[in-house]
Amino acid sequence: MSFLKYFILSENNNEINNILFITLSNIGDVILTTPALESLHQQYPSALIDIVCDKRSAILFKYCPYIGRIILKEKRSGLTGLLNLVLQIRMKKYDLAIDLRTDGLLFLINSKIKIFKHSNHSTLHMHSAEKHYASLGKHVSVAIPKSRIWLSKKELDLANLIFKDKSRILAIGLGANFSEKIWPAESYALLANSLEQFFDAILLVGNQQDAKLATIFKEKCKLPVINFCGKLDLLQTAALMKKSLFFIGNDSGLGHLASAVGLKSFTIFGIGQPKRYAPWSKSAMWYQDPTNNIKSVCHQLISEKIAAVLIQQK
Repeated sequence: MSFLKYFILSENNNEINNILFITLSNIGDVILTTPALESLHQQYPSALIDIVCDKRSAILFKYCPYIGRIILKEKRSGLTGLLNLVLQIRMKKYDLAIDLRTDGLLFLINSKIKIFKHSNHSTLHMHSAEKHYASLGKHVSVAIPKSRIWLSKKELDLANLIFKDKSRILAIGLGANFSEKIWPAESYALLANSLEQFFDAILLVGNQQDAKLATIFKEKCKLPVINFCGKLDLLQTAALMKKSLFFIGNDSGLGHLASAVGLKSFTIFGIGQPKRYAPWSKSAMWYQDPTNNIKSVCHQLISEKIAAVLIQQK
């Protein structure tokens, strides 16, 4: 970065006090916007950042120290919900507004500077986290940060209570949004059994819809299984992941949650674009079936890849 660019950005920092950040919908997609969010905070440390997000992802920002308002975008509320959203946003004048959704909100609000997301076509070579960061352009000069979420002492204390000892925990996420993204629970059990020398117990995380998969997995897994599917919120899940040794899962928000707390992970892809949407972390591994059929993925192949990493950790 040139001295001139640094000087200009430093001068402008004093003029940016209120920022609006319009994020995405799905949990994984939202977590992939946190590097851009964090870079804004690093660039403008005194600024207060208001977030526009969906109800399901709002909890991810609950303990973020530099967040002002969390403004919910209710998709199902129709025109009434949209008008209410616009009224909430227009209560404040922003110095900088970033829309990573691009659904027209920026045209209806007050902001000195408005930033729209880059098109998918112009960023085909980029990871999604890089794309969001690149949208900020000249308005940030810091290096792109890692994905992250913010946990409170409450969640961390709960995790310490559940995992009092220093057991080697393998966290597994059995579910995903689509059946084409779900590796069979039987395959996960075979994988866990093949890695049993590295772990003391299995932690199952996910929602209530994963309960049937959890039952199948428990029947075939040799290691003790702690099933928390449908019993924890996202932050509690993240805190338990933080206490784990490794995470394995499908292409879902859980893999991104694992990376956001610094947990090494392995994501199994069938359909999808891992080069663009895999968790944003140097310690995040992934494998995609060449035919995009997740059920064709061999557990022995995944086991060998993960075992090689775990042996190096010892």
